[in-house]
Amino acid sequence: MTTESIDSAEAPEFLSSLNPQQRAAVLHGESPLLIIAGAGTGKTTTLAHRVAWQIVSGTDPSRILLLTFTRRAAAEMLRRVEAIMLSLDVAQLKDPSVAQRSAVRRIRGGTFHSVATNLLRRYGQLIGLYPDFTILDRGDSEDLMNLVRSKLNLPKSGNRFPLKATCQDIYSRCVNTQKSLEVVLKKWFPWCLEHQQRLGELFNLYVEVKEKQRVLDFDDLLLFWNALAESPDGGQALRQQFQRILVDEYQDTNVLQAQILKNICPTGTGLTAVGDDAQSIYSFRAATVRNILDFPEEFPGTSVVPLEQNYRSTQLILDVTNKVIAEAAERHHKELWSSRGTGARPGLVTCSDEDTQNEFLIDRVLEQREKGTALREQAVLFRASHHSMALEAELSRRNIPFVKYGGLRFLETAHVKDLMSFLRLAENPLDSVAGFRVLILMPGIGQSKAASLLESLREAGGKFESWLSWTPPSVLREDWPQLIRLMQTLERRGRDDEGGVATDIHAIRLFYTPLLQSKYDNVQARTNDLKQLEAIAARYQSRGEFLSEMTLDPPTSTQELPADPLLDEDYLILSTIHSAKGLEWDSVFVIHAADGNIPSDMATGTPEEVEEERRLFYVAMTRAKNNLYVMRPERYYFHHRRRSDQHSLSKVTRFLTSSIQAMMEQHSRGEIYGRQSPREPGHGGIIQGDTSEIRKKFSKLWG
Repeated sequence: MTTESIDSAEAPEFLSSLNPQQRAAVLHGESPLLIIAGAGTGKTTTLAHRVAWQIVSGTDPSRILLLTFTRRAAAEMLRRVEAIMLSLDVAQLKDPSVAQRSAVRRIRGGTFHSVATNLLRRYGQLIGLYPDFTILDRGDSEDLMNLVRSKLNLPKSGNRFPLKATCQDIYSRCVNTQKSLEVVLKKWFPWCLEHQQRLGELFNLYVEVKEKQRVLDFDDLLLFWNALAESPDGGQALRQQFQRILVDEYQDTNVLQAQILKNICPTGTGLTAVGDDAQSIYSFRAATVRNILDFPEEFPGTSVVPLEQNYRSTQLILDVTNKVIAEAAERHHKELWSSRGTGARPGLVTCSDEDTQNEFLIDRVLEQREKGTALREQAVLFRASHHSMALEAELSRRNIPFVKYGGLRFLETAHVKDLMSFLRLAENPLDSVAGFRVLILMPGIGQSKAASLLESLREAGGKFESWLSWTPPSVLREDWPQLIRLMQTLERRGRDDEGGVATDIHAIRLFYTPLLQSKYDNVQARTNDLKQLEAIAARYQSRGEFLSEMTLDPPTSTQELPADPLLDEDYLILSTIHSAKGLEWDSVFVIHAADGNIPSDMATGTPEEVEEERRLFYVAMTRAKNNLYVMRPERYYFHHRRRSDQHSLSKVTRFLTSSIQAMMEQHSRGEIYGRQSPREPGHGGIIQGDTSEIRKKFSKLWG
């Protein structure tokens, strides 16, 4: 009996809580499956039950691969699978051992990049890859790109050459879209077209340097995984390794990731993709909505199962959001519905200006707090990070605690990058980016001397005693031998696998603390970060594992958040829409919903860009459970209003057509154009009249 032939009456007990669409997705057989999971429709529940059903049906857990886009999502998914399996009646299972934790934990789950890292370390030799490579994060990749850029004297070229971050963006776009440099420049970086030849030279040398230093950047992880999957031996090994592959958030995949899946599952047998084309909002990361739209054509015989019962929002919110996404030019059809009741109508709030918008928002937030909705159950969403600056100032003035999503990650802070560089250099002495960062920290060492010392280290085969031949300046006379001893100790510990990662970080921290105190302010907060990093490191078995995990998915630092939630019992959430994806709150306020902001005036150059902005707006609105307010300041002042009254008038976002606006409850605050002014009764609104006589009086000025 195939899984396709099982009906609801015959379905096992552990699937009884699922709705009919979820159950159909879970029980689907081996042929390719695309699950279109609308916002709030129980996607994680469905995917976890499908994994559990695969195991119950006889699939070896070690041959299941679960791909997600965050480590947290993978951990949550596997936790749910484990809970389901442990709840099963062992007596009714053909193989009772599958309901044990040890069986469930054999499932391979993680992000694309973490899975790529593990597979390349295991099978990389099949394509000539050195197995003990180290991984560059985005900042390190830019630094290495800059070193190569300087080596080619590109900053001194006659015309303004792109900076390192732009060069890295162009390179990454080429890799992840699998398009030529010329095509990428014409479509996304037209102002750099004149530098096409030199950029090609830069990228060739960048690739050569990475090869010599045995380092991979994030793009390389996918590129080499695809190369492994394309190779005869590697492809066979991967296809034998995985019998079932399930991909979460498929709408966020790029061309290269889709190619990897195609090479591992050429016919789509055993492949399940879960996602929502209406929530494809990451084209700036080279993700393409075409992957999910074209999935049925790419894998003939695909079954498409939509999930439409929404467990998050009330029906009136869904009515509006359904209408917004129905205007999309191309989509997989679905109509979300809820059994939670009608609920309150979403509000469309027109405010006289940004200050008034902030006043209305804060008043409503505090009002809902008094009615029992905690601040942390309310969120303010915006298109760009700077859109919340005035609101943050007003919240601080009124002593309302808040957290802004998108804080700095550990590896993006200078002091943590410093410490990690010691560890990376010990792991791979050929890593010039880490080496430069370590050496430049030392007083008396400049760029040229650092380059010379790294070259001598390379010639010595990575032996740090080669640095003993250099006589340091007096300012460095005591610290230089200590640095060499530290690096030798770290190198020996890594080779002999002794001491542990936390011990290594402790030793580095003791050496680095005086340098930290001389280079940075806010020393205590930075020191706490390093102690926290040391505590995290204690969980890891090896230095290589720790470096890979910290680079691929580092934890977020709390030191740089605008407000520390631990100082208060409650806090309001502020977030960009991109950072809010996958989250939900009781009440959501979408601010600055005016054309130019939503959609961004920087993202309306093509119909595809406008469609992604529509999806972004849809994502923002579908975060709300019970209350949704879409807000727009009518006037945007060119300067601070205390200095100037010059302003422009905004238009409500084009994504709220007149028919959609009619479904929303209208609110206004302040002096709104076309509405009677509260300060001048009887004289508000749009004045109808004839000023021709007045105009005639001064028409003589021009003849």
